[in-house]
Amino acid sequence: MQVIKGVEKLDCENTVITIGNFDGVHIGHQKIFDFVKRKAKEIGGKSVVVTFTPHPIKVLFKDHPLKLITTCEDKIKLIDNCGVDILILIPFTLEFAQIEAEDFVKNILFEKLHAKWVVVGYDYRFGKARKGDRELLKKLGTKYDFKVKVLKAYKKKGKILSSTAVREALREGDIREANLFLGRAYHIDGEVIKGAGRGSSILGYPTANILPKQEIIPKEGVYAVKVTIPHLLKTFKGVANIGKNPTFGNKNLSYEVHILDFYDNLLSREIRVHFISRLRDEKKFSSPQELKEGIARDIEKAREIFKKDRTKLFLK
Repeated sequence: MQVIKGVEKLDCENTVITIGNFDGVHIGHQKIFDFVKRKAKEIGGKSVVVTFTPHPIKVLFKDHPLKLITTCEDKIKLIDNCGVDILILIPFTLEFAQIEAEDFVKNILFEKLHAKWVVVGYDYRFGKARKGDRELLKKLGTKYDFKVKVLKAYKKKGKILSSTAVREALREGDIREANLFLGRAYHIDGEVIKGAGRGSSILGYPTANILPKQEIIPKEGVYAVKVTIPHLLKTFKGVANIGKNPTFGNKNLSYEVHILDFYDNLLSREIRVHFISRLRDEKKFSSPQELKEGIARDIEKAREIFKKDRTKLFLK
């Protein structure tokens, strides 16, 4: 996949373009990309995905609490996995936000990107103050000689599949639903940092403490996870805890994972934690021994889940 940062004139004349933020690159986004690829093949052209960095809300509403599902780096890799030809990353600025809807279509889609088809979702808006809608896009398509396809909402379990729905599932700790919508296990990446040291010395279950890169983290609790260790090129099973360790009276949130049957030191290494299933809420135990017994039960339950698990992992 060719990645272009900024808007430049393409050297191909027949493009099928889709435009959006595509946070999470969930199944709904993948369906759009599939349509774009099929149409590009039909007309002997190139499939093009246009997205923005940073997310427009981050620029227009700096105090908005939006937390993104994927990092920009992951979004690029996930879109690449979908098999599109060209990805265009447009830097979103306050100046860019002032471009009128027709100017965006004329100057970018038509003159620079040579659109023959523009494929958008059911709720697509564009241009200054989001004044552009599907009907205007179709009208401008007629004027600038490209066709427009508006795709219907894609549903799972009766819910419209959207980035908002994925975020909500993660906030509620509904990992199975989030993964169903994403088409893969949700993951966080992070550097292993020094923790309190209680996992190994007191509980007998060494943990890797993580400093996550992702903005949205699943609800506090205990999870069955799989852990990819890039420098070893291996993935292991594990149990993760997101919370404040109330048994020890901690106040700060921590992200810890016990990797099953693994004993190497990972301090300062990067790891990826794939969330498979939520095991339980975090709870305060009456003693470290009771906590140790609780962890043993968590591990046993996680091992049973892993026997049946077929969740796809994102390993790039």
